[in-house]
Amino acid sequence: MAAAHVSLLRDLDVTTTLAAQSQTTPSPDGQPPAKSPQTLFRFSQLTGLAKGTVGLAGMGRHNVGLPSQFAAAFSLKRKFAVCLSSGRGVAFFGNVSYNFLPGIEISRLTTTPLIINPVSTASAYTQGEKSSEYFIGVTDIKISDKSVPFNKTLLKIDGATGFRGTKISTVNPYTVMETSIFNAFTSAFVKSAAARNISRVSSVKPFGACFSTANVGVTRVGYAVPEIQLVLQSNDVVWRIFGANSMVSVRNDVICLGFVDGGVNARTSVVIGGFQLEDNLVEFDLASNRFGFSSTLLGRRTNCANFNFTSTA
Repeated sequence: MAAAHVSLLRDLDVTTTLAAQSQTTPSPDGQPPAKSPQTLFRFSQLTGLAKGTVGLAGMGRHNVGLPSQFAAAFSLKRKFAVCLSSGRGVAFFGNVSYNFLPGIEISRLTTTPLIINPVSTASAYTQGEKSSEYFIGVTDIKISDKSVPFNKTLLKIDGATGFRGTKISTVNPYTVMETSIFNAFTSAFVKSAAARNISRVSSVKPFGACFSTANVGVTRVGYAVPEIQLVLQSNDVVWRIFGANSMVSVRNDVICLGFVDGGVNARTSVVIGGFQLEDNLVEFDLASNRFGFSSTLLGRRTNCANFNFTSTA
């Protein structure tokens, strides 16, 4: 099996240059590193990316994405997983056991179909080219088990234009929502927070809603705020987002809802960003066209920085 550290799920949509190099990749089970000859890399700018980023890992569906290249080089299944943290994260290629310290195996993930957008979402593409990005079928957004009222057709991809829908991309540091969704979502969250005596304070850009921490407790899964639920193909398949992935601390006494307004003409209605993915194990099975997720690992007393590379389980 192969594993590597990663800071992004996909490359930026900018003009780049391709180059071929040999790539040495460590194994997650402590075995000697494997060498992949002539791996294609894209050279790109780091402008606009998170502080400390030293490179991009192209994980898209296309043939030059690392999942496809490693699958061909090592006869692996076309599958990869990422587990990101605020510090050191990890990526896996092929069939891998997900073992975390202290002795925790994450073997059962909630799964949902990966949806192929029939129209490329790249800044430049050829006619008829499909998107290489990863879309999932969110059907509803709830806060504390109550559906947020907005036009749900915005969650379905328009087959003619490729607009709308929900995708995953850590190029965005926080989840981005089309304006009408964002406004309804923020309003519902503020109302639910007020019911818990959580006081709203002045907003801090780029966020639309911020709160005093005065009446907010802290739990294993972050600040004790209303739970956000992304409902997928049925009410039984839910991606739960707790305080650790919903609230951004901007000052000692102020936290903000970590979702931003993407505008009224947003190409994609919901873009799940990097902050919401932190300490969540997410798996992209390209062979089976399935997406798997753990929800936060914090509730299991571990996190993405705790992957055990020496385990042979």
